[in-house]
Amino acid sequence: MFRDLSVSAFSMGILAAFVGYSASFAIVLAGLTAMGATAAQATTGLFFATVGMGICSIWLPVVTRIPAAVAWSTPGAAFLAATVTLPGGFGEAVGAMIFAAGLIVLTGFIPTLGRVVAAIPKPIANGLLAGVLLKLCFAPAIALGSIPLLVLPVLVAWLVGLTWNRLAAMPFAVLAFLAVLYFSVETSTDALQADTTWLPAFTPTIPIFTVQSFFSIALPLYLVTMAGQNIPGFAVLELNGYRVERQPLLRKTGIVSLAFAPFGSIPVNMSAITAAMMAGEDAGRDPAKRYWAAITSGVVYVVLAFAAAVVTSLASLAPLALITAVAGLALVPALVGSMSAAFSDRTQLEAPALTFLIAASGMTLFGISGAFWGVVVGALIWLAKAFAHRSIDP
Repeated sequence: MFRDLSVSAFSMGILAAFVGYSASFAIVLAGLTAMGATAAQATTGLFFATVGMGICSIWLPVVTRIPAAVAWSTPGAAFLAATVTLPGGFGEAVGAMIFAAGLIVLTGFIPTLGRVVAAIPKPIANGLLAGVLLKLCFAPAIALGSIPLLVLPVLVAWLVGLTWNRLAAMPFAVLAFLAVLYFSVETSTDALQADTTWLPAFTPTIPIFTVQSFFSIALPLYLVTMAGQNIPGFAVLELNGYRVERQPLLRKTGIVSLAFAPFGSIPVNMSAITAAMMAGEDAGRDPAKRYWAAITSGVVYVVLAFAAAVVTSLASLAPLALITAVAGLALVPALVGSMSAAFSDRTQLEAPALTFLIAASGMTLFGISGAFWGVVVGALIWLAKAFAHRSIDP
């Protein structure tokens, strides 16, 4: 196995890990904070989510010998960031994340569940994803209106990175964010050093399980994780010529997610973006040896996990609008992709449109969030139009 290690795979694994982490850590923090997590609870959740990515990114490639890249559920974190805090606070959110991880585990053991998710029309699934991303994607524009001097450098850096290489956009934006934080925000170095350690003090959260949290948070979180991450992640590997056994991979990522969910960790899942980086020729000429890129990224993730307290403390020093602006920038490509896919079928525009609008509205009905109702309404409209077309054109 160690004879398969190459410089190109090693370097690509490091790059993929830094791109994946820098592009989405702000989204994870925004999601946990929106669910009512304290700074200590957010640190604990970020630590275990990063460790979960690392463990799976090492475990899966070692077992399968394919570049099975793993990431945390970025669209899931964005969904949490755009959702109203539950009555039970962060404890109820933790209960919902345990529910969602349990559904992923069940999908790994019961193929029918995976087929049910895959049977959801892709425009509706993408309409749901676009709806849950939209609110956070407004954040850069809102911040530009309220704190323009702080946001403009981040936007300019993001644009420079985008014009050079789209994968460099978010690392550039994060570097600009750190520069803005250093030069424009009053900070106390002594206080920062006193409040941060490389091994955070794990703050336990007693989970609260409710029917409302299952339908409002757990089920939509499961759906956007499956439709927005796992299914595209499998597709990327298959397009690059790798044979993928989906059920064992779902079981492994689901079990790790379930083990860490009580600590406030969002689910981990197959990655599409970093998988594309590590499954391509840049990770080595021999496809059979590219799995080392994923293993390397896993090691880097485990190391980055120990910076959770420092990252959370730095984020707490910045205005909330600036943090959400960085998170929103990271989601722009996902929003564009999901919107394009949602309206790709010209004969079925109303169903994804209603799914998108209801999911994005922030409405609740019977205490259940719009993300759930968006899928229900979209599916009903889709089926009604499909039935009408079959009746007209037998």
